Amino acid sequence: MKQKAPKEQEVNLYYFDNGQEPKETIDEMMKRKKIKEREKRIEQRKKEDVEDQFDFDTETVIGMTNKNKIKQQEHKKKEFEKQQRKRNKTIKRIKRITKMIILLGIIIGAIVFATCSPIFNIQTIEVLNNKRVPAETVISLSEISKNENIFRFIATKTINKIKQNAYIEDVKIKRVIPNKIQIEVTEREPKYSIPVLGEFGYISTQGYILEISQNELNLPVIYGMQTKEEDIVAGKRINEEDLKELETILKITSAIEDAGLYNKLTNIDISNKNDYSIYMQEEKKIIHLGDASNLSNKMLYIVTIIEQEKEREGDIFANGDLNSNFKVYFREKLT
Repeated sequence: MKQKAPKEQEVNLYYFDNGQEPKETIDEMMKRKKIKEREKRIEQRKKEDVEDQFDFDTETVIGMTNKNKIKQQEHKKKEFEKQQRKRNKTIKRIKRITKMIILLGIIIGAIVFATCSPIFNIQTIEVLNNKRVPAETVISLSEISKNENIFRFIATKTINKIKQNAYIEDVKIKRVIPNKIQIEVTEREPKYSIPVLGEFGYISTQGYILEISQNELNLPVIYGMQTKEEDIVAGKRINEEDLKELETILKITSAIEDAGLYNKLTNIDISNKNDYSIYMQEEKKIIHLGDASNLSNKMLYIVTIIEQEKEREGDIFANGDLNSNFKVYFREKLT
């Protein structure tokens, strides 16, 4: 019978400190050493984490600081640019004011020279386009005189003075440097005459009374106007009612001209608004037009009758409605 081998006895190894009694076994010592190393590693990791956290926070702080610096720099740059713009505007304003002062000084100097120098004294006054109004009359009305400075009169005032003459419709004044004045006038033309206390008043197509004269011009005479004789004064216009009637007279005259009969026209009577009449002395005929409608067609019949009834004195009646079968006819005057 075999014998069992004896169990190995556990051997506890001890270490001694200065010959004293053993403090702990080797296994305990190794375990404690491992624990210390692990604690040391943990401490090291914590330290590294703290350092990493510090680095991150530092970078964050540095980044924020850099952004603030950039913002401050941008703000300073904007402020500088703003101040620079203000400075530039101020400089430009000063330059502009300086230029204006210099220019104003030049203008003032030029005006003083122009108004005082004898070089610009008027030597010639010329009147253009005048037919009825003598040049001497125009110059007299202008009150411009020779040896007067060419710049010292006001053109608008001078124009108004010249237009006091009823025949003058428009005036243009031109200064020809250095010493000449040109006065260009537009004259009104007398188109009709009206009887005034045994004389004749000449009127234009605009109703201006141009002149009162004893001499009768070869113009159609208008009878039946409502303007009072005392109001028929050169330079004035006929009254409002007659101005309206003048429009009708112009229509009648235009139709007569188109028919080639204007040179034969002696007078127009507008007393009866429903029956305007015209008289042709050369043809010895009175023509009754009725109202002022359908004038062109009426004139066609009138021309034909005048040609047919040469040398016969009488009346032509065109005062009916041509659209209602009315026929223009001639009635010889009984002697």
